[in-house]
Amino acid sequence: MEIGLKRLIDARFDAHVEESRRFDAASKPVAGPRDFEELQRVRARQDASRPPSGSRAAQQIAEVGGRRVPVRVTVPQETAVRGVYLDIHAGGFYIGSAAGGDARNAVLADTLAVAVVSVDYRLAPEHPWPAAPDDCETAALWLVKRAESLFGTSAFVVGGASAGATLAVTTLLRLRDRGLADRFAGAVLQYGAYDLSGRSPGGRLYADDYFIEAYAGHVADRTDPDISPLYGNLGDLPPALLVVGQRDILLEDNLALAARLAAAGNDVDVRVYPESAHAFTFRPTGMVAAALREIDAWVAKRLHEKTI
Repeated sequence: MEIGLKRLIDARFDAHVEESRRFDAASKPVAGPRDFEELQRVRARQDASRPPSGSRAAQQIAEVGGRRVPVRVTVPQETAVRGVYLDIHAGGFYIGSAAGGDARNAVLADTLAVAVVSVDYRLAPEHPWPAAPDDCETAALWLVKRAESLFGTSAFVVGGASAGATLAVTTLLRLRDRGLADRFAGAVLQYGAYDLSGRSPGGRLYADDYFIEAYAGHVADRTDPDISPLYGNLGDLPPALLVVGQRDILLEDNLALAARLAAAGNDVDVRVYPESAHAFTFRPTGMVAAALREIDAWVAKRLHEKTI
């Protein structure tokens, strides 16, 4: 077992702290929608702000056991594929899309020589739990079955941000129960929400957020690990990199998951970035550039270890 815990204020990031503070001070807090009508307006604004198409991502359908889910596949332009990154997008389970990550995934594909497979899972509240984890499991099982023939590799990493990180963990728990979690070299978990029941100290901090009602409001006991992985049996999972900001409301939730993963015998690396709020890795700052370099290095190391 290996536990890596970075100090909350790491001297390597001192040069970026003031920029992060200024950026956050100039940013308006983003609250979840109050109801479905407002959600529709949020989705419309998001669609309108998306850059014009020019993506090289290819749309495919992942199908396993009678279940189908759209995925977007981005391969490196100038190098052979050395691994596959299963990407699960952010958005509180109720907004976002695989296409919204095309630009970032193209950079990831070229930087790490990976095929990025992004899951277009169904969104709440129209499709509440378990629709999203069903779709992510389908994409993961499809990769396990088809990656060698499609990409010439069976070295996998799964990654997600916010709701995507939550779904990455539930996907791994499902795969572990099928005896397949060891097929993945690692998991990159950026500021996920791991207690949607609101029973833990960390979970209580965001217990009233809209996304919980939209995604799992119909479930009487939200400590089900398929909803709140903090409460699951977390043994026999691949190495995990947890990335979270010091000012994120989900910081305590992430530290709790890290502790439970480590206690279950897994390799866990926790990176806490100073003066950084929720979803900070989507911001154009030096802190983010440094964080992304660290994530890339971690993924490259895990894929290399999987293939030697």
